[in-house]
Amino acid sequence: MGEQSVSAFARRVELSESLVRKYLSGSEPSLSKANQIAMKANCSLEWLATGCGYEYRKAEVVDMEALEKSVQLTMTMAEQNDLSVANEKVMKVIVATYQYLRATKKKDGYFDLDEATPFVRYVMGLCD
Repeated sequence: MGEQSVSAFARRVELSESLVRKYLSGSEPSLSKANQIAMKANCSLEWLATGCGYEYRKAEVVDMEALEKSVQLTMTMAEQNDLSVANEKVMKVIVATYQYLRATKKKDGYFDLDEATPFVRYVMGLCD
């Protein structure tokens, strides 16, 4: 809610003030209501439900560390397969690896690159 009043936040997420107060008191919203709140408040559903993950919606956040690691892993694999960066296949693998790393990021922010390497190898075999 930030600095907003309960009534202002309720208007923002298009729910009744009493329902928002009920949720603030500990009642859990249905998945559709939680998703509505997340969408209208521009926060991730994961963060709203657990307090973990990205506070803001993922589509609006670039995890630079995940991007850097995905480029590193993909470039290592590309070199092993004699592919250049100009190859479209390499770009596809970078994107897939980035998404994989973001989805498997540990709560402490750690990326398990040893775990990701077989994924990169597998995706590289799929891309043409």
